[in-house]
Amino acid sequence: MPKKVLLIVGDFVEDYEVMAPFQMLGMVGLEPLAVCPDKRAGDFVTTAIHDFEGHQTYSEKRGHNFRLNATFADISADDFAGLLIPGGRAPEYLRVDERVLALVRAFFAAGKPVAATCHAAQLLAAAGVIEGRRLQAYPACRPDVELAGGVWDEPSEGLDSVCVDGNLVTAPAWPANGPWVRAFVEQLGVTISC
Repeated sequence: MPKKVLLIVGDFVEDYEVMAPFQMLGMVGLEPLAVCPDKRAGDFVTTAIHDFEGHQTYSEKRGHNFRLNATFADISADDFAGLLIPGGRAPEYLRVDERVLALVRAFFAAGKPVAATCHAAQLLAAAGVIEGRRLQAYPACRPDVELAGGVWDEPSEGLDSVCVDGNLVTAPAWPANGPWVRAFVEQLGVTISC
């Protein structure tokens, strides 16, 4: 039976940070299950496409409808090998949902691998799980990371880098999807060889 990986998503999750990792996890033999509070398996969340077009911050465009394949109310951290949290605007409002925060805390309490990218750092900060931890995120999230006691790891390769601190695997944005997901699946005990 494949290891299950939970993805917590919400409306206007970053398209590339949910679609590509969801497919990558399945490609390496894991079972990704995506949930959203107050939605059921078969429901959709709307994604947003954030692009880096030379402005002072990213631009945002309507993305796809991403179909959930599990129901938030039915899940428990005990049933999963790891947690992946994409960025976008969803973490901004998910971080005020105590059910989501409790779920994130449960993964950390169990020492399970957790992958977070971009604005997912806002959710980790609100859950109170990054104090003393080194991590990367979208640069505008640096104040959230530092105010929560996290140690900012300046991305050395622009938005293409990854940071691993124990069971926590973070990246600044979707351009790092390849190395970010690879480091996460390695934390899950999956070997990728070429």
